[in-house]
Amino acid sequence: MISSQATLRAIRRVCCWSGALAPCLLLAAPTATPAAETPADRSLLTMERIFGQQEFKTQEWGPARWLKDAAGYTTLEQSATLKGAKDLVRHEAESGRREVLVAASDLLPDGESTPLKLDDYAWSDDGSKLLIFTNTKRVWRKHTRGDYWMFDLTSKELKKLGGAAAPASLMFATFSPDGRRVAYVCENNLFVQTCANLQITQLTADGTLTTINGTSDWVNEEEFSLRNGFRWSPDGEAIAYWQFDTSGVSEFKLINNTDTLYPKITSYAYPKVGEPNSACRVGVVKASGGNPCWFRPNPDPRNHYLLELEWSEDSKSVVFQQLNRLQNTNQVIRGNASTGDSQVLLTERDDAWVEALDNWQWLEHGTRFLWLSERDGWQHLYAVATADQQITPLTPGAYDVVSIVGVDEPQGCVYFIASPDQPTQRYLFRAPLDGRGPVVRVSPTEQPGTHSYKMSNDCRWAFHTYSRFGQAPVIELVQLPEHKVVRVLADNASLRAKLAALKTCPGEFFRVGINDEVQLDAWCLKPPDFDPAKLYPFFMYVYGEPAGSTVVDSWGGDTYLWHCLLAQQGYVVMSIDNRGTAAPRGREWRKSIYRQVGILAAADQAAATRRILRERPYLDPRRIGIWGWSGGGSMSLNAIFRYPDLYHTAMAVAFVSNQRFYNTIYQERYMGLPADNTAGYRDGSPITFAHQLQGNLLLVYGTGDDNCHYQNCETLVNELIRQNKPFSQMSYPNRTHAIKEGKNTRRHLYETLTRYLHTNLPTAP
Repeated sequence: MISSQATLRAIRRVCCWSGALAPCLLLAAPTATPAAETPADRSLLTMERIFGQQEFKTQEWGPARWLKDAAGYTTLEQSATLKGAKDLVRHEAESGRREVLVAASDLLPDGESTPLKLDDYAWSDDGSKLLIFTNTKRVWRKHTRGDYWMFDLTSKELKKLGGAAAPASLMFATFSPDGRRVAYVCENNLFVQTCANLQITQLTADGTLTTINGTSDWVNEEEFSLRNGFRWSPDGEAIAYWQFDTSGVSEFKLINNTDTLYPKITSYAYPKVGEPNSACRVGVVKASGGNPCWFRPNPDPRNHYLLELEWSEDSKSVVFQQLNRLQNTNQVIRGNASTGDSQVLLTERDDAWVEALDNWQWLEHGTRFLWLSERDGWQHLYAVATADQQITPLTPGAYDVVSIVGVDEPQGCVYFIASPDQPTQRYLFRAPLDGRGPVVRVSPTEQPGTHSYKMSNDCRWAFHTYSRFGQAPVIELVQLPEHKVVRVLADNASLRAKLAALKTCPGEFFRVGINDEVQLDAWCLKPPDFDPAKLYPFFMYVYGEPAGSTVVDSWGGDTYLWHCLLAQQGYVVMSIDNRGTAAPRGREWRKSIYRQVGILAAADQAAATRRILRERPYLDPRRIGIWGWSGGGSMSLNAIFRYPDLYHTAMAVAFVSNQRFYNTIYQERYMGLPADNTAGYRDGSPITFAHQLQGNLLLVYGTGDDNCHYQNCETLVNELIRQNKPFSQMSYPNRTHAIKEGKNTRRHLYETLTRYLHTNLPTAP
């Protein structure tokens, strides 16, 4: 009797040889988990352990909020009296003293026996009131719509906000600075509600399906993380907000065939490359109501983006950033909150694109602000004076500042993340705000890897998370600037013990030179019983686009564990960051990809693969595979289509097959407008080279992907059929870009990938 695995191999050979069965649909084979290990062997990973039992999940801690006085923080912890419920607990930073501030039993609505579930929460500035976010619903990426309740710590009163609003219809409820009122968005309009008597004032009345007040359209949420679209003035008397007009933006439709008897269609405004954007403007309305005052920064609101809205300390003006459509010019604009008049404070330009600052920091009562710029070839911190626009460099040197973490004005310093010597790692540094002293590393020198921090308001304390490649994270409370560990908050001891019990897959970080000038960072995982005299299949993990990188010395979660499982089964797994990825290696490194996304990166990946083959004779040049997700899916397609003599198997997940199908903000930032870069859009799109496919190809997609649309998959399928090319396909009904919704989805996906890999890139030569 022929085994199921052998049957699949035989079918695959027929598909590849004759082409008569193209496209070849990959079905869920009736085999057991692809891993051949005995489950009782705890030194071996299995799909069940990773994705079924989720045995290697990191330890839960938090979520935590620093209190305004910076002396303590609050966390959600299991209730001692109500099973399954959580108390809100205050911890003193220095002593560790624990106090239950809000017990789960306090959060019982009248007539209810079950307390409110705290999906999120926020404190009033004086700490006397608590906003509770519950009964949440997902809006695209995140759960940002739901019910809000207010709890008074003194009176123990629990009040629901929103009046007669429909359940789960409020968004972004936020206390005023004085704690007397709460503002929120409901059905695309802004409202203010008093805390004392719950009186509601409607601030905008023009909200419709196409006019959006206080939040954003799809593309600005996706690409600029613009969700909460309003800001209280410091004196609590006014609110500045974004308004989007999506009329004129073409709508995309998602079809849900499985949840109801007849298909359900979701339609939303999605501007594809070169198409009209939403019109956007920023205005100010009094918290007591009235007509808004609109700023007038430009005459073309559909071809500019307005970002990072913040008030001045005196509540007289609003500062925001304005990007042109090409995103190569960013203006910092100050608008008068009473008249709408505006003034440009700073202009940042680049021949490719400029990045918006997403962490606004005022200095010296609003007379200066911090700015990140690549103007000297590296991304550095600058202090900009609002009066005369004088710019003071704070972090000179041949390295990049990755992000701002905190500002300690009394001590005259700013904390930031950087890695001057090793771009695969991240550390905390401190620099003086006057630009006159040395930059000092704060993260311990004996802890190579990746460090992240969430600081208290006064920068004296921080939640510090540290991990390495293959090493689970540890979360600590540290005291700054000494970086003194006060206590461990989550040690992941159980996970570390399980990882230590596994057969070790030797990992290494290295560089591969693709020419005399360019060195690419990479990592490699080898089988536990690695023998350099043997031949191993070579399996690549790729992303390759400007939005991220894969070669980072940090804990990689389930993806890392899956790669380890493959290494235990006999694969050598590698990942390479090509030029253009978001690595802290300077402006030239990142901007080299401009107008050639999919072209330069694919060439870098192929050149690196060939160099590695020459340097590592244990890799079998006849068994080279590649896989990736989203931009990595596109890169996997580009690899196997463009270099059919090099790559033999590719697995592309949630990809963009034609760059014209993606959104304006992302694709135009890196590629320019399609009318000005026709060749770039054509040659950077995988579908252009689909006719060159020779190897094994698996396409994986969620049909409910609102980001990279299933249209990308169907259009590529049509082209492969037209070219009579065999391939395999797995579609997940109604799953989003993450392909994780529904029971067992994630496990099924990775088992599908593993099975396909075993069949088409076997470990035996």
